[in-house]
Amino acid sequence: MEWIGIQEEQMAEREESGKLGWFVAGAVLGGAVALLYAPKSGKETREFINRKKDEGKEVLSETGKEVFDKGREIYDKGKQIADDAADLFERGRRLVRG
Repeated sequence: MEWIGIQEEQMAEREESGKLGWFVAGAVLGGAVALLYAPKSGKETREFINRKKDEGKEVLSETGKEVFDKGREIYDKGKQIADDAADLFERGRRLVRG
């Protein structure tokens, strides 16, 4: 039963990362469209691009940290499950050998 819960959790995490990818793609596309239709001077447009670039870096950095932390959490859970399974196997082996 626990295995099913783990699979559901992994599917939910994949779905979240997919949403993040679409969000980033939408933000980039929206920025590109805004630049094409913006009635600003070259200097104002460059300043706008630099500001948005810095904001994007910050968002990606924060998101990367979140993804890393979530990956670490999943790794730790998987390791614990593997350790528990190894302990159960060893106990069963001792019982069989008597």
